[in-house]
Amino acid sequence: MTAGFDLVLDARTALGECPLWSVAEQVLYFVDIKQSRIHRFDPTNGSLRTLELPEEVGCIGLAKGGGFVAGLRSGLWLIASTGELLRKLADNPEDQSISRFNDGMVDPAGRFVAGTVDETRERGIASLYRYDGRGLEKLAGGLLTSNGVAFSPDGKRLYHSDTLRFSLYTYDYDVATGTADNRQLFAKFGSETDKGRPDGGAVDAEGCYWTALFEGGRVQRYAPDGTLMAEYPVPAKCPTMVTFGGPDLKTLYCTSASIGRPAEELAEYPLSGALFALRTDVPGLPKPLFNPDL
Repeated sequence: MTAGFDLVLDARTALGECPLWSVAEQVLYFVDIKQSRIHRFDPTNGSLRTLELPEEVGCIGLAKGGGFVAGLRSGLWLIASTGELLRKLADNPEDQSISRFNDGMVDPAGRFVAGTVDETRERGIASLYRYDGRGLEKLAGGLLTSNGVAFSPDGKRLYHSDTLRFSLYTYDYDVATGTADNRQLFAKFGSETDKGRPDGGAVDAEGCYWTALFEGGRVQRYAPDGTLMAEYPVPAKCPTMVTFGGPDLKTLYCTSASIGRPAEELAEYPLSGALFALRTDVPGLPKPLFNPDL
């Protein structure tokens, strides 16, 4: 295992997730799902601004014209840069008492691809959806925890994980239509001695997929053919998601979680819930903007 991630911000999130770099603002956004917050971090001066939301926020994407598209418990929303809920785009079609939106990403055409989590952890009611101006369309169902959404540089491959099944998949993705098919198992995780499972991910300019391993304490990089290329330790047992940022897109940011973790784990990993970063040789790619007018 090579040199790892360093502390950037002791954010003390309960469930930090969905780091997202704004090229226009040169700042990092990330959410705290359980505290219903969107954070805005400026690495040039270390400042942190927080937007309080009325319900849990699982994922965000930057929207064309400013603000965000966001997956909340109740559904997908268009949110102002001030945190105001502007317009509900689509209901969460599942039982919202045990389902909320979780991981999501804007696709190359400006749609939002986002999935839900089955909070019973056993019924398999979660799904992966695509949203555009025509509404919500299911791409995959029967999931426990939809996670890991990312796209290859040419947009023709969709990565997606079902975290509690320890599985990372690929789909053939049609950018023109937003359809996904031909699901293939890309990588399998978890063992008796290593409970790490795939959480959020990102793709670099070489088409390699980076995944945070929840309960695995590290981030892994995979070649497009599924070969494990490298892994990097994180000073938290539960890293949650990575994204590329910085002026050259060579800073890999990683969020983490502290909620529900055993006391002995938090004593060993006192930075659980913090934001970390790693300098990489290969840059990431700018994230597309959500187009609410599709």
